[in-house]
Amino acid sequence: MAIKEIDVKLFSKMFLAGAIYLDRSKEEINELNVFPVPDGDTGTNMTMTIMSAAKEVRDLGEEPDMKSLCKAMSGGSLRGARGNSGVILSQLLRGLTKAVRDEQVITVPLLGAACTKAVETAYKAVMKPTEGTILTVARGMGEKITELIENGEDDLEVILPAVLEHGYKVLDQTPELLPVLKQAGVVDSGGAGLMKVVQGAVDLFSGKEIDLTISDDPIAKVDDSRPGKIEDVQKNIYHAEIKVMLSKNVNSKLESDVKSYLNDIGDLKSFKVSGSEVNIDINTDDPGLVLQKAIKFGILSDVKVTCRLEGSKAKEAADSAAPAAAPEPKGEPTEFGFVAVSAGDGLAEIFRSLGVDYVIEGGQTMNPSTADILDAVEKVNAKTVFVLPNNKNIIMAANQARDLTTDKDVLVIPTKTIPQGITAAINFSAGSSADENEQAMVEAIGLVKTGEITYAVRDTSIDDHEIRKGDYMGIGDKKILSVGTDMNQVVVEMIAEMADDSSELISLYYGADVTEEDANALKDLIAEKFNTLDVDIQNGGQPVYYYIVSVE
Repeated sequence: MAIKEIDVKLFSKMFLAGAIYLDRSKEEINELNVFPVPDGDTGTNMTMTIMSAAKEVRDLGEEPDMKSLCKAMSGGSLRGARGNSGVILSQLLRGLTKAVRDEQVITVPLLGAACTKAVETAYKAVMKPTEGTILTVARGMGEKITELIENGEDDLEVILPAVLEHGYKVLDQTPELLPVLKQAGVVDSGGAGLMKVVQGAVDLFSGKEIDLTISDDPIAKVDDSRPGKIEDVQKNIYHAEIKVMLSKNVNSKLESDVKSYLNDIGDLKSFKVSGSEVNIDINTDDPGLVLQKAIKFGILSDVKVTCRLEGSKAKEAADSAAPAAAPEPKGEPTEFGFVAVSAGDGLAEIFRSLGVDYVIEGGQTMNPSTADILDAVEKVNAKTVFVLPNNKNIIMAANQARDLTTDKDVLVIPTKTIPQGITAAINFSAGSSADENEQAMVEAIGLVKTGEITYAVRDTSIDDHEIRKGDYMGIGDKKILSVGTDMNQVVVEMIAEMADDSSELISLYYGADVTEEDANALKDLIAEKFNTLDVDIQNGGQPVYYYIVSVE
């Protein structure tokens, strides 16, 4: 007998199974890094992203309703998203859940539509989509399920294994679409991570016994800093009715975006636009966030917030919430503030000396989550906050945090390296507007060339270099520039590839595993080899990378 639908309970278990499969395979995914560096983190990033959602799903219990389940999957993964692969995974889940959250069961046609929506949402989140990545694998599976449905197949026991098999075929083709994968002899790591999620879901659906226990170990811990969150008592404990006198027109796109946001932070009962008024009716855990969104439309003319819990239950909820310290008065916000991401005490101190208000500990070896960046932005008392990700794998999470911020303007400067971030901060002018500063910083970082020195964790051949495990590598902005067994020689050869007639300054930031004596000896060698350029050296204290070098 054909199986033609998935109920809420089964959908929840399939999601948890997918999360667990990915968690079990994270080190395998990490090892698929194109460059043989000791910081492969795709598996870790994707696992921390999905486990953020899995914990929220677990906390719903064994009988969730579809809307609560979808909110936990989407909201948890959005806040917990780390790295580009994690952000794309969160967007896939966001699109999937948006398509099914108002239904009681997932039928075959609905599943097809949801997969299409998931792929569309993920592609829209990426400014310049690249084929041969997780996006390609997701699209391939979406196209396969559409093809099966259009050909009349309506049995999920046939559809799901067929889609899984096709996904693996697409994954195997990623090296043909992305030459750097072929040269390194690996498939796309993000796509491989996605297949682990789908494999777990399909195995659970097919009857395989899977332990669905979600632990609270560090890799699975949810980074949820929302104030006053009540666990295991009742969700959305406040009922808010808000009336706004409009000061701007509410078009269909704006209305859709606002409804989506409100659904992410609560259970939106109604959102009605009538003449010059908007009426919002919602159950939520944080009515303050609703008010912050509503006030952007105009003047609050009527606000009514009530607690939905009665007597002893309200007391139980209050008692279960950790007492929060009274916040310090913030005073009047400044015009501009800065958040930067960096790893290493020396680099953090450099950013603070340049006027950065909040430094997030992280970088190449540990990408901060969307929630980490949101929390940092919240701590900066400024009308406009510039975010310096300082890593290409953090920019998407920063953009996601920007889109979720409602009470201040956030501008993400797309700094891909630490030296670019330092240059951006140096080029800030307090007397210029936000737009002028953004333009000046973006132009300035385009003139910075960055190189990093680390070691190889495996033998490989890439960028015309034969690399052996343990070799030192000089990695430039786009490719490996030098390889060898003498670290100083590798640095010199890397700089020779970076410098040209327009170069004026070489800056070295030495890491935690380099002594000051060795760093100064290298500085003298560089000054001798490149005697027409100024050479500056500072203690960065960064892990993994012996030196970060910039040429400007």
